[in-house]
Amino acid sequence: MAHSAFRALTLEEIIQSINRVRPGEDAAIIEKAYHFAANAHSGQMRRSGEPYFTHPVFVASILTEITMDMPTIAAGLLHDTVEDIEGISVEVIEREFGQEIAMLVDGVTKLGRLNFQDREEQQAESLRKMILAMGRDIRVVIIKLADRLHNMLTLGYQPSDRQAAIARETLDIYAPIAHRLGVYTIKQELEDLSLSYIDPQGYRDVAVKVGAKRLEREDQIKTIIAVLTEKLAEMGVQHFEIEGRPKHLYSIYRKMVIQNRNFDQIYDLIAVRVLVDTIPDCYTVLGVVHTLWNHMPLRFKDYISVPKNNMYQSLHTTLVGGRTIPTPFEVQIRTYDMHRVAEYGIAAHWNYKEGGTDKSMDKKLYWLRQILDWQSETKDSKEFIDGLKTDLFSEEVFLFTPKGDIVNMQRGATPLDFAYRIHSGVGNACTGAKVNGKIVPLDTELKTGDRVEILTSKTAKGPSMDWLKIVKTQQAKAKIRQFFKKELRGENIQIGREMLEREAKRRGVKLGDISKPESYEPLLKKYGFPDIEAIHGAVGYGVVPAIYVISQLLDEQRKETEGDAPKKPTLPEPHEIDRLGKPTNGIYVEGGSGMLVRFAHCCNPVPGDDIVGYITRGRGVTVHKADCVNAFNSEPERRVQVSWAKSDMGVFNASLRIIAYDHPSLLGEITVYVSDAGAPVTAVSVKVNKNGIVTIHMIVQVNSKEQLQQVLTKVRKRTDVIEAFRTAS
Repeated sequence: MAHSAFRALTLEEIIQSINRVRPGEDAAIIEKAYHFAANAHSGQMRRSGEPYFTHPVFVASILTEITMDMPTIAAGLLHDTVEDIEGISVEVIEREFGQEIAMLVDGVTKLGRLNFQDREEQQAESLRKMILAMGRDIRVVIIKLADRLHNMLTLGYQPSDRQAAIARETLDIYAPIAHRLGVYTIKQELEDLSLSYIDPQGYRDVAVKVGAKRLEREDQIKTIIAVLTEKLAEMGVQHFEIEGRPKHLYSIYRKMVIQNRNFDQIYDLIAVRVLVDTIPDCYTVLGVVHTLWNHMPLRFKDYISVPKNNMYQSLHTTLVGGRTIPTPFEVQIRTYDMHRVAEYGIAAHWNYKEGGTDKSMDKKLYWLRQILDWQSETKDSKEFIDGLKTDLFSEEVFLFTPKGDIVNMQRGATPLDFAYRIHSGVGNACTGAKVNGKIVPLDTELKTGDRVEILTSKTAKGPSMDWLKIVKTQQAKAKIRQFFKKELRGENIQIGREMLEREAKRRGVKLGDISKPESYEPLLKKYGFPDIEAIHGAVGYGVVPAIYVISQLLDEQRKETEGDAPKKPTLPEPHEIDRLGKPTNGIYVEGGSGMLVRFAHCCNPVPGDDIVGYITRGRGVTVHKADCVNAFNSEPERRVQVSWAKSDMGVFNASLRIIAYDHPSLLGEITVYVSDAGAPVTAVSVKVNKNGIVTIHMIVQVNSKEQLQQVLTKVRKRTDVIEAFRTAS
């Protein structure tokens, strides 16, 4: 196993460590979880040949070292029981250990593979589940980070084709999450371990360069510590500690490879850290340091007055020491409390003793709320992972509101991003922006220190489609898309209501007289709509015919008026008909076989639809969907019962309507996308609506209603698609 600052603790050591941090608390739940997990994993082995139980013990040991609470440590011991052990469910964990621990275990448990098309989709949805669980309780991801660290420490036992993939996921997702949470002890090990598998040669080159003058650097660090210790004591600074700060290899690698620097251009290979009691002491030490050595211009950072987004606070300064220390070196200065946060991040801040969280965390976890905001709008797996990487990996700029409040955003953000960061209403009403008192274009890239003022108007029409090309943050893009989706939905609800009113008037009734909430229940149940507005919207979109809705409402009114008196239904109730002889075109017809069968082009029924037959003169039986407008208008005496055969019946035409954001390659991409989903496209028409919204009508070939639904589900996952549904024709 690779080297780590952590080690597996015994049960006794875990309990002793807990007692040091939380004296007086009963650790019985830890003992119970330890023995439960040991029994559950009994007989299981890891690829390394070790008993599987060594893994949850190591995870719990990491959680103990970073001073997590007892429910988190217990969940670390139990985190693989639900996923790996048959017969152990989340319900079992809840019964044995309570709701809190069960929730943590469930949050860490990966999703199964059965319903996913590929590994990428499974990975995306498991990450999405973890992000949502983080929103409820941040401890979920801290357990996951400990789990990932031990898996990386034993990655050498995995097949070679999986090593690089797991290392890449770790570097792209888990290390940035550790950085965002400020858990540097885990972050740095994840980065170094990932690099050793992603670029083994680059890792070795950096390690050789760092090791070449190690003894010389250690002597220089000793000199710095000795000189500084003497001066601080002389100045009366008390209770301070000075130590050499180890530099992890990935940080050097990034500067050499990604930032294209030479090894001798890296100024913090030699570094010391000074820990003191108070913030005034930090600035006193800074003054002493600057009197002892020359500081390099533009190499000073004050993260105490402006903390990093992950709560990190410290003073950083780079110095040159003359003949005794010719190499530039870095000094970090912070309080003991700041150092605890720097090592353990949010684990040092999170308050579980009262059964809740520290309210001050809300601001510090804003990046998580941003991800939660846009992830629900991002259904495509690749888009979700790419967006997650962007939000986690992006460097930050610190901006100021007109009132002087600090707002930190990802580098590259524009005034429009800033507006949507403040509030979606501010973004939608934005008409311009001032940066440092001057009006600037909305696509201006903001820089640290900029004072940003958003100009708004009550008469603003809202965002334009061009704004999606201007904004850089996923949060702003999601809010702009929400605006157009809501606007489009509202329009279609109004259109649908008007269509229902006209149809009701044609039938001699008022819509209000037949629109009792209970009358809509059969329609809500049949189509799975959440509310009546959704039915009106479906009518407006063309998904459900107005005549069908009105007929159903009239039928419900008739039931209420006539009670349970026998009556002829508006349409025959679907049932299994007498199947004599062979089906024709995959259809059995009531009364026997041999009749001509054709499918109505007005509604294009496919296997799985509720259907009804209509006898046409000289043309046999025409098969319609049961809710087809023409089926309702047909003569009742010419209707006939029909049903689908069970065997494979070939392909059938189906009509789709796709509403999407316009861009140059949209039509080609959508056509290929639908075809690749298993539904060849036979006809397409396009209409460009206002605000750059495109409506695509498409005829596709499918073999069942289930396959058609799978195609629609896949299309809806595209981030440029607002709505996709089947239409009558």
